[in-house]
Amino acid sequence: MALELRQQLKLTQQLIMTPQLQMAIKLLQLSRLELMDTVRRELEENPALEEVPESAGDEQLTETEAPPPPPTEMSPTQEVTIQEKIHDEIDWSGFLEDYSTPSRVSHESEDRESPKYEAFITRKESLNDHLLWQFLMTKPNREDEEIASLIIGNLNRDGYLEVPIEELATNGNIPVELVEKVLALMQTFDPVGVCARNLRECLLIQARYLGCGGTIVTDIISEHLPNLEKKNYKAIAKALKASLEEIVSAVSVIKGMEPRPGRQFSDENPQYITPDIYVHKVDNEFVVVLNDDGMPKLRVNSLFKRSVSRGRRMTNEAEDYIHDKMRSAAWLIKSIHQRQKTIYKVMESILRYQREFFEKGITHLKPMVLRDVAQDIGMHESTISRVTTNKYAHTPQGIFELKYFFNSSIRRDEGGAIASASVMEKIRQIIASEDHRRPHSDDKIAHMLKQENITIARRTVAKYREMMRVLPSNKRKEI
Repeated sequence: MALELRQQLKLTQQLIMTPQLQMAIKLLQLSRLELMDTVRRELEENPALEEVPESAGDEQLTETEAPPPPPTEMSPTQEVTIQEKIHDEIDWSGFLEDYSTPSRVSHESEDRESPKYEAFITRKESLNDHLLWQFLMTKPNREDEEIASLIIGNLNRDGYLEVPIEELATNGNIPVELVEKVLALMQTFDPVGVCARNLRECLLIQARYLGCGGTIVTDIISEHLPNLEKKNYKAIAKALKASLEEIVSAVSVIKGMEPRPGRQFSDENPQYITPDIYVHKVDNEFVVVLNDDGMPKLRVNSLFKRSVSRGRRMTNEAEDYIHDKMRSAAWLIKSIHQRQKTIYKVMESILRYQREFFEKGITHLKPMVLRDVAQDIGMHESTISRVTTNKYAHTPQGIFELKYFFNSSIRRDEGGAIASASVMEKIRQIIASEDHRRPHSDDKIAHMLKQENITIARRTVAKYREMMRVLPSNKRKEI
């Protein structure tokens, strides 16, 4: 069999990821904050891209957007340019003379104490700083100060000491008795219960601070924490030979204690959600409005436009650079507009499918998948997935992520389907209206849902309850 070379024509279709398409896909999956960071970074790096000032009026129009000529009945007057107006109003010779002369401030002012830059910065006090300040107020010696720093450095965010005392003594080459002495002193500091080694010790410190030492409160904390967690008050009363009323009264005191003393010094800042889109109800119709507040309005730099349109002479490198930056700026502006348009179309489609939710609430949420919206607006499911990720909508029912409207379905006994989020809301309503002395078990909740033609297993109820962070029935029971 002989080998030979042969030419052949073949027509094929191939999807090519152009730079413009890559940018559009990248911007589509960004959240609102990430998009604003990307735009700010591009404004810094691309000189052909500029932000339109918010106060820009008719005086900011470019050459291609020139205002119409004045009416013919007006007398022709020469327009005053900005340079002429400034030149007439400001004495530039006096201005330059004032700012070119040396400063008249004497050197004596440099020696005066002036406010430091740090004085104008607000910073929340940390738990370590708070404890160290209290320890230094006791006027310790150098060795005790080193031990205190070692203890403070091994506290977790809740204020608990995670490292055993023996390990601290070994690492610092310090006697264990001295470490225990310093630790006992620090356990009296604010916040009450700090520097404890476990929950039991933390609660005992707070009980002694409240004057409950040697009472039934400390007995429950010392010996019956597992029964307290399960709310098995009868077993505690039987073991301590006390009445049920005394146990309930002591438990109410324990409930008022702080299991995480360092919580108030947490450095976590709350993350506020800014919705990407608003859904308002006007009369009997819903209106979709994009949120453009804080989003920079972009345009291509007019200087770059004029340099290209007037055909100025420039080197090939400069011409390629200008064209590349203008092309990148135009792609970014077009991609942002396409992103906003796609979000708007997706929200309109969700509104058509979930109109009852927007009118009546979560219990009327219908089952819906990405394919439903993709077929409705003529896009791919992957595009809908990118649009609905980290995008939020402000609705009459509250603020929801767009992903929230897509959930699985649960079949009803008499036909039809209901969304899983609606079932979770019904479970929440059942638990909220139950008798706290006799809370419903998961099996009881499943039976109550069956009466509403919703058949789900007990383990499904338990799964949904855990997703909502609701305790089981034996821990919800109150006396």
